[in-house]
Amino acid sequence: MAGTGSCCAAGRAGMEPAGADGDAANARDVAADSSLLAIAAPVAEVRARAQRAVLIGAGPFRMGTEDADRNVGDGESPVRTVEVPAFRIDAACVTGAEFAAFVAETGYVTEAEEFGWSFVFGALLEKELRRASRKPPGTPWWRAVEGARWDAPEGPGSDLTGRGEHPVVHVSLRDAEAFASWCGMRLPREAEWEKAARGGLDQARYAWGEELTPGGEHRCNIWQGAFPVRNTLEDGFLGTAPVRSFPPNGFGLYEVAGNVWEWCSDAWATGPADSLTGDVRVMRGGSYLCHDSYCNRYRVAARSSTAAEDASGNKGFRLVVDA
Repeated sequence: MAGTGSCCAAGRAGMEPAGADGDAANARDVAADSSLLAIAAPVAEVRARAQRAVLIGAGPFRMGTEDADRNVGDGESPVRTVEVPAFRIDAACVTGAEFAAFVAETGYVTEAEEFGWSFVFGALLEKELRRASRKPPGTPWWRAVEGARWDAPEGPGSDLTGRGEHPVVHVSLRDAEAFASWCGMRLPREAEWEKAARGGLDQARYAWGEELTPGGEHRCNIWQGAFPVRNTLEDGFLGTAPVRSFPPNGFGLYEVAGNVWEWCSDAWATGPADSLTGDVRVMRGGSYLCHDSYCNRYRVAARSSTAAEDASGNKGFRLVVDA
């Protein structure tokens, strides 16, 4: 992955396409795809999502952190005051059922489908498929799985049955932007995302306060145990969770920590002299793979990056619109 190499996400750089016929993926017979139509949410309801988005009032907030365990190379500091105009933001990430409505109406084909493969966390795969799939350099817990895509999250034989309310995954920046354009919204700017995720709390460590599990209650879907070999599942989930599984923050936003990384529109930079090149974008929020022993990126000020074409089983998105 451009920018960081960690549990956060895998990247396509250095990985050869799996040999799928990309040209064949450039058209979709929606009428013949009964599974797609069965899972899709009502189109009119999905396209009207901007009307249900949460209003975040105009004004300043303090962005970033000086926490001792911040990821210094990620540009989390210094703390600075940022003025943000009013906007509206999705209360939850876009779900598989909502993305299915978009695909059913437009016939859209994702980049993962065009590549013919995407990255899946190995522990979610059947043993034979896990052994047969390639490992990206440096992150052996990921597998490049042929046929993994938004509606087959673990590759052939998997689907969205019972998971329509989980966040859609295996979506690239282009895919997220296409969905946003379809419903008259856009991806959030990083400052918008952080202001909304803080829920009105000034410089709190997490979106809900200072303690990770206040009163012993889990507030997000992250890794418990020893990453990446043992997950005790104390929060109830190995992979993604439904988008409203944990209490919302002070603004009414769900799962702004853990579950899936969320695309932002900003180009990645860690300072004014940042030397990163290429189309690398900001991700925020962390995912179900985050753990304090490894990346600790479910803190509200944490950030990461990925190439615009990258897709994996722990990347999703929510949208905003100007107020």
